[in-house]
Amino acid sequence: MTKASPTKASTCLWFGTDAEAAVRLYVDLVPDSRIDRIQRAPGAWPGGAAGDAILVAFTLGGQSFQALNGGTPAEYGMAASISVACADQAEVDRLWAGLIADGGGAIMCGWLRDRWGVPWQIVPEVLPRLLADPNPAVSARVFAAMQTMVKLDVAALERAAQA
Repeated sequence: MTKASPTKASTCLWFGTDAEAAVRLYVDLVPDSRIDRIQRAPGAWPGGAAGDAILVAFTLGGQSFQALNGGTPAEYGMAASISVACADQAEVDRLWAGLIADGGGAIMCGWLRDRWGVPWQIVPEVLPRLLADPNPAVSARVFAAMQTMVKLDVAALERAAQA
């Protein structure tokens, strides 16, 4: 693990007791990611035993995050999510499969929840470019196509742009 300098602000995700497992999955899947430090409980606590991870500081895609074991699982709403820009369909597919594995689930328009309930947006880099096309007909077709998708399909988005 690399020691990172502290940042003033970072997102903290709440887990029951699986923070370390979740973070290990996240940093394995998302490029430019690493575990920066793991704070372990010095003694027994309501959510676990001495030596258990209580806080995991990590970098995800170059951004600072924390994962906290709170003893009981949290309910995540949809007002915030982790959004990952993907270079191509292969990266979309790889992240999608890794994040929905073992109990995660697809939502729509590139959104999913991982097995801990954390909401994610897996977005191909081409989508914002196509939605910003100066021709409003192109952006409208791409937007309409996106709304029919669960996992985003780069080829289908490009076909919609060219239709």
